[in-house]
Amino acid sequence: MSQSHSAAGAWHRPMVARLASEHHRTATALELFFDLCFVVAVAQASAAFEHELAEGHVGHGVLGYALVFFAIWWAWMNFTWFASAYDTDDVPYRLLTLVQITGALVLAAGVAEALEHDDFTVITWGYVIMRLAMVTQWLRAAHSDPARRRSCLRYAVGILVVQVGWVGRLALPDDGGLPSFLVLVAAELAVPAWAESAGTTTWHPHHIAERYGLFTIIVLGETITASTIAVRAALDTDAALGDIATLVVGGVLTVFALWWLYFSQNAPRRLTSLRTALLWGYGHYAVFASAAAVGAGLALNVAHATGHGHLTDRAAALAYTVPVAVFITMVWLLHHRAAELRSRTDLVHPLAVLAVLASVFTPAPVLVTGILTAALVAATLVLTWRAAKAAAAA
Repeated sequence: MSQSHSAAGAWHRPMVARLASEHHRTATALELFFDLCFVVAVAQASAAFEHELAEGHVGHGVLGYALVFFAIWWAWMNFTWFASAYDTDDVPYRLLTLVQITGALVLAAGVAEALEHDDFTVITWGYVIMRLAMVTQWLRAAHSDPARRRSCLRYAVGILVVQVGWVGRLALPDDGGLPSFLVLVAAELAVPAWAESAGTTTWHPHHIAERYGLFTIIVLGETITASTIAVRAALDTDAALGDIATLVVGGVLTVFALWWLYFSQNAPRRLTSLRTALLWGYGHYAVFASAAAVGAGLALNVAHATGHGHLTDRAAALAYTVPVAVFITMVWLLHHRAAELRSRTDLVHPLAVLAVLASVFTPAPVLVTGILTAALVAATLVLTWRAAKAAAAA
């Protein structure tokens, strides 16, 4: 290790960079607690998204969900990469993490208003609280790590300037909201590339891969929770279990298959440079957002099967199959190199995506989607076994 962490929670440690090659670098208890608090915001976004779709506000719901989820994902991602390089686990670090958790809870409280009524006031203040805490963390790192001071200061200045923009955006008229949002999103995305160009911070590939994997598990778990609540609500309204049995089976099969597909990949091998790390990290916006949307889609289909909501059968099916297709596509793209995408055997993923989307024309699209995703897992297992056998014989 680059510094001793045996006395967890020491009063103060210099925030020197941890080694990117550090052995046995794993997620900490504080990071896991941070994730669990963040998933509250994910749950709120998923529930509000489901409500918008159920009311027939598809376009508005999709756009609002995309905007709200950016705030959740980006704040989580920035803490994760910072902690990979500068986690000192001293009292100031823990207290600043508490500030970020508080901001996440404020953000969660404003999710419904932002998504359903385009009122981003609460969610913006929650987001800014989290980001200003990160400015303080980066200033600590700049003070203690002279070798990467320029990078740390660029992070601090870039984040601070963009937060001024987010607060200023609240004063804009409604018709200027979306363009300003997109400009500020572009600015947020540009800060890491600009900062790291002055000197790469020492994020740990295996630690980063584990952190993303753990958050994927938590989001998929939230999908199961949302679906369970929807099933319970349906049964409480005198719906017969047989009416929703195919949805339950299909949903469980799908979520388990998505988990399997994600963790069948060797993520650290993709994190070999700043460019690939940024693409991999940024691409997880769609992974996390689609995983949470699967839960919203499944809950929506449960409600639809019991006579609630304003969507047609096909629209309800698309609310489920599209997020599943997006998740499979992104996992396929993020975990494969360009040369591998041209392999004939790797066509199984895009073919599975097309089949999932086509399942909306079947009488039981959720069940069919579950069967198709399970079949994709089986196909990847067979292909992996054949490749290993061929390599051994060569």
